[in-house]
Amino acid sequence: MDALNTPTPAALSPSPATRGRAPTLASAGEFLSFRLGAEEYGIDILSVQEIRSYEEPTRIANAPDCIKGVVNLRGVIVPVVDMRIKLGCAKVEYNALTVVIVLSVHDRVVGLVVDSVSDVIRLTREHIKAAPQINTTLDAGFITGIASVGERMLILADIEALIGSAEMGLVTQTASVQ
Repeated sequence: MDALNTPTPAALSPSPATRGRAPTLASAGEFLSFRLGAEEYGIDILSVQEIRSYEEPTRIANAPDCIKGVVNLRGVIVPVVDMRIKLGCAKVEYNALTVVIVLSVHDRVVGLVVDSVSDVIRLTREHIKAAPQINTTLDAGFITGIASVGERMLILADIEALIGSAEMGLVTQTASVQ
């Protein structure tokens, strides 16, 4: 495992939205697999709109470091989040394999910068296991399971929980107390 690309504890500290909440195990279905450093992740294919080559976004003043800026996608202004920075990977390089996965999250269009996209994989319940509880200071609320297919291990992520967090500032949170 590449230590330079392992998420740091600070990057994964519990957010108010997920602190103390047990993640829901991912359902069987099709997942888009992508790489962040040495790790391979999977997200529900139904939230993916398209995959684009990386282009430098227009920077937004005072945005968090992981929000690289915005791009104009056929008239829609799309915020672009670098997942390597969001998850605390130490090494962030932009090359020919770097892509942006365009998603629909909480009725908003968001772009995720990842190292590369691998494939679409169909997972059954037998492939998906609960993520181990490693440390209570780490926020694993976005991890919905670990899938093992042959020699591959995928970290299954709830992209709405990861991108929809209040600290990202990308979506409007509805008040739960009235």
